Amino acid sequence: MTFFYLLIGFVVLQRLLEVVYARSNEKTMRKQGAIEVGAEHYKWIVLLHVLFFVSLLLESWTSGIELGSGWQIFLVIFVGAQLLRFWALSSLGRFWNTKILILPGADKVKKGPYRWLPHPNYIVVVLEIAALPLIFGAWRTALIFSIANALLLFFVRIPAEEKALRQLKS
Repeated sequence: MTFFYLLIGFVVLQRLLEVVYARSNEKTMRKQGAIEVGAEHYKWIVLLHVLFFVSLLLESWTSGIELGSGWQIFLVIFVGAQLLRFWALSSLGRFWNTKILILPGADKVKKGPYRWLPHPNYIVVVLEIAALPLIFGAWRTALIFSIANALLLFFVRIPAEEKALRQLKS
């Protein structure tokens, strides 16, 4: 039970720090002329992530907080996703954001995982939304939010980001 609260607390703290980092990057980029693309769907991303944590807590509390079957595998996937997240964020540096911000005239980032993967942080989110609940046997949260996240990513967010990235230099 302590592990549950420590891990969830770690992830929530991580998200809050990412929001602070994103706002700092946004402020810097906007001063340099960055423009936001896809702002209309941003609220849905925030809502999905808030509801994910609410659902994870509720399902865990109502089912009893305990480690799920195969939890070690899901923990390894989760930790691997965190390592990929750190690599992706550090590779983007000041360009990383939770919003889609385009800086006219900037080059696309092609270092770190971006050499091989177009959207490594979205892979992280997919893995995390599936693995984190499954560590604690919260399979309903994993299933519902994996589907909702996939729909939002593949039909809204990634197409908006790809369209915006085409405006940048190669």
